Amino acid sequence: MTIPRCSLGVLALVVAVAAPAQAQSSAGRIKVASGSAFVMHDNKLLPARVGDEVYATDALRTGADGRIGVTLKDDTRISLGPSSELRLQRFNYATADGSLSLVIKMARGVMAYVSGRIAKLSPDAVRLETPAAIVGVRGTSLAIRVDQ
Repeated sequence: MTIPRCSLGVLALVVAVAAPAQAQSSAGRIKVASGSAFVMHDNKLLPARVGDEVYATDALRTGADGRIGVTLKDDTRISLGPSSELRLQRFNYATADGSLSLVIKMARGVMAYVSGRIAKLSPDAVRLETPAAIVGVRGTSLAIRVDQ
């Protein structure tokens, strides 16, 4: 049995369109935003607004008067103070197949972190990275300060 060429073309188009949508799954939502607060998404710097989604590879930035609070889908809470920057390196919360991971890279500033379900279900799956250290999380809350 041969498949007509136009069917293969349609199939390729459907796969190409569907793939980016899956890659951009939401990791959580902004719960607090004030002052100079931004989300870097797809290489675009966007003002952070309460209720906006945050995606698995987004960066969060605040200016001298900025603050951002985010709640991820596993109930992890992240708060950034003034003059701070972090990147969500990885967020995978698929409990059905056991795929759990959270990696946050803190570049500068102050972050408060309260662990969610990923840390409770799979503590080794959570890493908080700074320029000087990597922190393993075992279900806790903590604050990190990274000076430049």
